[in-house]
Amino acid sequence: MSSARLPGPGYKLLDAGDGRRLERFGSVVLDRPAPAAGARKRASARWREADVRFDPATGWTGGATAAALWDVEIEGLTMELRLMSSGGVGLYPEHAANVPWVAAQCASAVARRGHAEVLNLFAHTGLATLAAARAGAVVVHVDAARASVAWARRNAERNELAGREIRWLVDDAQAFVEREARRGRRYDGVILDPPSAGHGRAGRWTLRDDLPPLLAACAGVASEGAFVLLTAHSTGLDGTALAAQLGAAFPRMASRPTVSPLMLRARSGARLELGWAVRLGAPTGAPDAYGDAPKRNAAP
Repeated sequence: MSSARLPGPGYKLLDAGDGRRLERFGSVVLDRPAPAAGARKRASARWREADVRFDPATGWTGGATAAALWDVEIEGLTMELRLMSSGGVGLYPEHAANVPWVAAQCASAVARRGHAEVLNLFAHTGLATLAAARAGAVVVHVDAARASVAWARRNAERNELAGREIRWLVDDAQAFVEREARRGRRYDGVILDPPSAGHGRAGRWTLRDDLPPLLAACAGVASEGAFVLLTAHSTGLDGTALAAQLGAAFPRMASRPTVSPLMLRARSGARLELGWAVRLGAPTGAPDAYGDAPKRNAAP
């Protein structure tokens, strides 16, 4: 792995099987766990090409671990990656399919209103934030992890977006949205990627129990005609259930939620189903399917 920090040529899932995934981020090939791969057998001979391998018991191993920082280009955005102790790298590649849709929604809102403000909750290292800012929106970027917010700010600098109107906030999502409602703030778009479980202001946070009140709070700060993107990796709630919750929170939307699987496909035939994306928004003509997965409309 080079430390020159030049963005690589993007992401590709090379293969998945035996509970693991082989993937290329730029010029770096990673072998790491993937419960979604199940019992499928590995089909590619490329596993020997892995530069680094992650195992929960031993961490990262391989000749490239000494230079554990590099950049990759995703949908025209340069993202800083690093080998994290959790096995992550600072990017969920399945979210790249949402970038054109977010950009199109933001551009449409700016064209209609002359101004658009977007709220990004659980914003991680900022892929959706950067897509919205690049499309001309003002963005409020909220994440409870200070390190993730700092990482996202570095990504903004890499993309020459640091001068755009982006508020970088370390805060609890529910608490922040409730405060915004009391202030009378309204947003033209809401993006949220909540975890299956985590820590909230009142203790343990779970998607199953705490998503409905969060969506209700988001509806309270959404302007008329706002777009909403909800992504979730939980195996406990499928796309239909997520769409029903989103539709219940936003009953006055003119359109129904559109559901797509968060999916990665490899030329080897491997497929990783990693959760769901549920979208509410005006038709824009932007791509909104993952691979060749069919789009589904779900009644609220």
